[in-house]
Amino acid sequence: MSAYSIGDLEQFSGIKAHTIRMWEQRYRLLRPKRTATNIRTYSAADLRRLLNVVTLSSQGRRISQIATLRDDELAAAVLDYCADAPNHNHTVNALLAALLTFDEPALNQLFTKSTQQLGFEDMMLQVAYPLLQRIGLMWTAGYVSPAPEHLLSHVLRQKMAAATEALPSVVPDNARRWVLFLPTNELHELALLFMNFALRRRGQHTLYLGQDLPLSELPSVCEAYAPHMVLSVFTTQPERNAVADYAAELSQHCPNAELVLYGPLVRTEHLTWPSNCRRPTTMTDFLELLETVWVRE
Repeated sequence: MSAYSIGDLEQFSGIKAHTIRMWEQRYRLLRPKRTATNIRTYSAADLRRLLNVVTLSSQGRRISQIATLRDDELAAAVLDYCADAPNHNHTVNALLAALLTFDEPALNQLFTKSTQQLGFEDMMLQVAYPLLQRIGLMWTAGYVSPAPEHLLSHVLRQKMAAATEALPSVVPDNARRWVLFLPTNELHELALLFMNFALRRRGQHTLYLGQDLPLSELPSVCEAYAPHMVLSVFTTQPERNAVADYAAELSQHCPNAELVLYGPLVRTEHLTWPSNCRRPTTMTDFLELLETVWVRE
C-alpha cells in the first residue's frame, strides 16, 4: 500500500488521530502529503517513523526530544531500546516498522537481540509469531502488499534453518522418530519448520520432507523409516471439503504411526477424525503435548 490515511496510522500505532495531528503541527513529526481535496495521506516511511516514536515514548522520553531525531537516529535508538525492553510488544512494533520499508539489516539485528534475550524458541513464540499475525492481518485487510510478509517469511526461514542446524545430532535408533511433511500444493512452511526445531531440540529424530508432498509417497516412507509419529500442517491444503478424507487416507498409509495434524483447516468443526490422530489447537498446545506425552513416553 503506497498511502495510508490518518485512520490507518491510528489503528497500527494505537495513537489517536487527534494526537497524531497535534504532533505534526507542534513538532513536525510527520510530513503527510495532501490530495486534491486536502486529505492527508502518509507514506510507509511516515508509518515507520510513527511506530518508532511510539516505541521510544513508551520508554518515558518526551515527544519534543524524540521529534528532533533524524530517521536513522530514531531507528538506532529503537534498536538499543529493544535490546533491553522487557515488553516484547516494543520489539514487534520495531520489527513492523522495519518491515514496512524493507530494512532487512534492522530485521536481522532485532531478531538477533531478541534471541539473545529469550532464546530462539521463546523468541519465535513471543516475538516472531505475534509479528506474523499482525502483518498477516494487515495484508488481509488490504493495508500492505504481500511483499513484507514474504520478506519476513524469508528471514525467519533462514533463522530457523540456522538454529536447527546448530542443534546436536540425534540417532534415530535411540529416539522417537517423526515424519514431517506438507500436503500437495501446501507451501506455508513456517509452522512445520518451527515444529521441526522444537522436536530436534527435545531429542526427537525428524525426517523433514517439506512442502508439496504427494500423499502417495507416504507408504514407502513409513515402511522404510518406521516412524512413531507423522506430523503435517494444513493451512490452505487439502481443500476444506476433503480434509477428513485426506486424514483417513493418511492414517491408512501409516497405520503404525500416530498422526499429529495442525493448522487452520484442522480446526474445521463437525469432522470425523482417525482414532490415531491428535490435533493440537495452538503451537503452545503442541509444545505442551511434546513435553508431557511424547518426550516422556
